[in-house]
Amino acid sequence: MQQPDRLGDAERTFYDTHGYWIVPGLFGPQELAAFDRRFEDLVEGRAPVPETMLVMRDVMVAKGAVAPRSRLAAIAKIQNFEDDALLYGDYVCHPRVLDWVESFVGPDIKSIHTMLINKPPDVDGRHPLHQDLVYFPFRPADQIVASWTAIGRCTRENGCLVVLPGSHKGELMEHGNPDWEWVNYAYFGAKGVGAETSRVHLEMEPGDTVFFHPLLVHGSGHNATPHFRRSISAHYASSRCRYIAEHPAPKHPPRYLLVRGRAYDGCI
Repeated sequence: MQQPDRLGDAERTFYDTHGYWIVPGLFGPQELAAFDRRFEDLVEGRAPVPETMLVMRDVMVAKGAVAPRSRLAAIAKIQNFEDDALLYGDYVCHPRVLDWVESFVGPDIKSIHTMLINKPPDVDGRHPLHQDLVYFPFRPADQIVASWTAIGRCTRENGCLVVLPGSHKGELMEHGNPDWEWVNYAYFGAKGVGAETSRVHLEMEPGDTVFFHPLLVHGSGHNATPHFRRSISAHYASSRCRYIAEHPAPKHPPRYLLVRGRAYDGCI
């Protein structure tokens, strides 16, 4: 059955209540295979890596605690792929994604962050519970949304996303590095969030896409399988968002790129 491209009343109520909404099968097998191949081509040197792209090794590999079995097994994620035409054009700018994003943030949309997560086996690889708003110096929060698409099957065993439903109704918490032996760079955790009983594991099939609020507390676990757990993700914001007083517009702002609608003076 064809999926709706706009939030209906039931979907809106669920998102407003829980802070996320999952769209099953938003991407098909051929599209996912293209993302998968592109990631492997970039890491293994068959495609040029743009200067603006970050290819990040897992911290256990970088510090010599684990000897990776391959180049692919060394990489935690790639980030900032705006200059890769395939990943940016076919995922971030895909009309199916943008139609859903428009339902959350309105018709004027900028992409504000991109990454493809590898989550290899043989490393810790956990991402502590956190809120994405800690990374974004503009508001309002309700006009920011993440999209996160499973490239392969995501299960509790391989470290699927975990969320605290309804946590988006709270404030932005203080964040810092968790007291773990191995934590990847800038994988901050929300302070004061313990072993919450209300957490929900989002097990997803390939192509399923979750959209979630930037205040939703979420993270992911250890990959205990011998396989990679890959996903592709982007964050979007209304181009009407404005920098907050504590973080005025920088002299050299990040690359927030218009993907639909129009831009506005004095805004991001």
